Amino acid sequence: MAQSTAKTPTKSDQKPEASEANPKTDPKDVSNQIKDPDQWTTGGEPMTGAQASYLKTLTEEAKEPEAFDPDLDKAEASKRIDDLRHKAGHA
Repeated sequence: MAQSTAKTPTKSDQKPEASEANPKTDPKDVSNQIKDPDQWTTGGEPMTGAQASYLKTLTEEAKEPEAFDPDLDKAEASKRIDDLRHKAGHA
């Protein structure tokens, strides 16, 4: 009796179901698009260390050191960064 050499497909060999597809590569999934900071679910949390550092640098470059406020939340910091990027010529 000859043995079959055909490989039995495994889950990793099969195409993923729609529910298992990578949302980052699904063109219909818009959840990864840039959102308005006012719509962020974590926007009210304190700004991150990276935001604080970048904001400090931008306030110095834009010659507006008074624009740095260490008490900004994530959303406010993001908006201030966008504004200062334009003023500092980083558009």
